[in-house]
Amino acid sequence: MISFQQVSKKFKDGTLAVNNIDFTIEKGELFVLIGPSGCGKTTTLKMINRLEEPTGGNISREGKYLKDWNVQELRWKTGYVLQQIALFPTMNIEENIAVVPELQKWSRDKIKQRVNELLHMVGLEPEVYKTRVPSELSGGQQQRIGVIRALAADPDVVIMDEPFSALDPLSREQLQKDIRRLQTDIKKTIVFVTHDIDEALALGDRICIMKEGEVVQIGTPQEITTSPENDFVKDFIGDRRSAWDVPVKDILSDDRAEERDIAEGVTVHSNLPLRDAVPYFDQTEKQALKIVDDEKVIGVLSYKDIVLFMQKDQAAKEKERI
Repeated sequence: MISFQQVSKKFKDGTLAVNNIDFTIEKGELFVLIGPSGCGKTTTLKMINRLEEPTGGNISREGKYLKDWNVQELRWKTGYVLQQIALFPTMNIEENIAVVPELQKWSRDKIKQRVNELLHMVGLEPEVYKTRVPSELSGGQQQRIGVIRALAADPDVVIMDEPFSALDPLSREQLQKDIRRLQTDIKKTIVFVTHDIDEALALGDRICIMKEGEVVQIGTPQEITTSPENDFVKDFIGDRRSAWDVPVKDILSDDRAEERDIAEGVTVHSNLPLRDAVPYFDQTEKQALKIVDDEKVIGVLSYKDIVLFMQKDQAAKEKERI
């Protein structure tokens, strides 16, 4: 359990980043901090492992004030996942995952067992991936390694600072599913910062919405969407129709040549929601699907189309919030 008790953070230049916040994160909870840029969410996150120190109030963990913890012990018991994955480029994947366990002087057999266990946990075959270097992995695979590296020494708490924001939409969606599945298995206390309300609603057991260094509302996804505290929350969460619910006919490619290339490809109906169409890409080598309506091909949906559509949707949402 992590408890913030009237916590404030004022920087030397006079900026009040966090102003008198007060809440408790329960053990085993996936707690999401979200809000506009500059709202104080990342500063709040960093105070959990004392990368930033509060200038007012107290933070406690397991009933003990953080200021009374040994900093090294606190950080060893706190996994940290960043947006910038920061894998060591000259180390292979096994060595990257093993960094903290080695610092804690785990035995080599225990480390090897843990590496294999974690790679299996995120669907990466140990014998295939552990001898590779980061540059040989995709962005999504690298971020999976970043997540399990944070879990390697079995910390009680994991903090994640916008870990998926640099990924393409499909990789991001898959990693969100991975985190929810992992959380079901490992039951860690996870504090997750994001600027994406869809991500917050998909992941959070509870969501803390912040504005100008203050907590505006804390609640479950259902509470946040059905009972927004005020107009700011209502505007922030916006229209809950997700881009993943859009029918595929709305985002088709105009490339008729590509359509001819996949004449024997996989076919899906034009009204199928995007989220239900994505799994069909696993069934085709063309990375494109034929879209049909009344048994006639009306266009092609490519992986590139989806990425561009999701990027435009995200940009539009960001513009609405400014």
